[in-house]
Parts: sequence; C-alpha cells; structure tokens
Amino acid sequence: MPESTPATHVIDFRAAEHLLAARDPRGAIQLLDKVIEAHPESGAARLLRARAYFLAARLRSAEREFQHIVDLEPDNAFAHFALGRTLQRANRPDEAIRHFRLAAALDPRPDYVEAARFDERA
Repeated sequence: MPESTPATHVIDFRAAEHLLAARDPRGAIQLLDKVIEAHPESGAARLLRARAYFLAARLRSAEREFQHIVDLEPDNAFAHFALGRTLQRANRPDEAIRHFRLAAALDPRPDYVEAARFDERA
C-alpha cells in the first residue's frame, strides 16, 4: 500500500468530490475517512463527508458531522441549512427549524428563507 502523503490526501479529497457528484456517497466516505484521520481539523473534508453521509441516508453520522462544523463555524449558513435538512429528514422538525432560521439569518438565499418558513406550511 502506498504511503499516505498530503498530496494523496488532496487527490482523495478531489476524488471524493467526484464520487459524490456521481451519486456514490459510500465511495466518497471511504476516501474521506482517510483524509479526516490525517487532517481532523479539515472543515472542508468534514463538510463533504457530512454531505456524503446525508446522501447515504446515514442521518446520525450526518448530524454529528454537520453539528461539528456548526460548533466550529457558527456563521456557516450552509452547515446550519444542511443540519436542518438532516434533522427534518430524521423527523425532528422542531430542532430543524432553529437551524433553518439561523441559515436564513446568516445568508438570506431564497432556499434558506423558504426552509425557514417550512413550519408555517404545516
């Protein structure tokens, strides 16, 4: 097995991006696990792995990763939005709405604002 280096971690990260785009979240997770093991502080790798967990329907793992990112970067609107989607998908709408509202407050993108209003439609 070849030695793991910073260059191979970059290659694995980029390959994981392509796998996720090709709808292979499990393959992306396998690559990202190695990257995060070597670089646990990498927010980009953790965010990509959180997205992969979400697409693989591993909601507890996705929640844990998105929450980690929100804890480190409380002004990350996408992380709040994605955490809200994860909680919504896990049938926890009361927890989800808080993150949707934070996402919309941080970045008033139409999709974030629309998600922040989802409880009004119920």
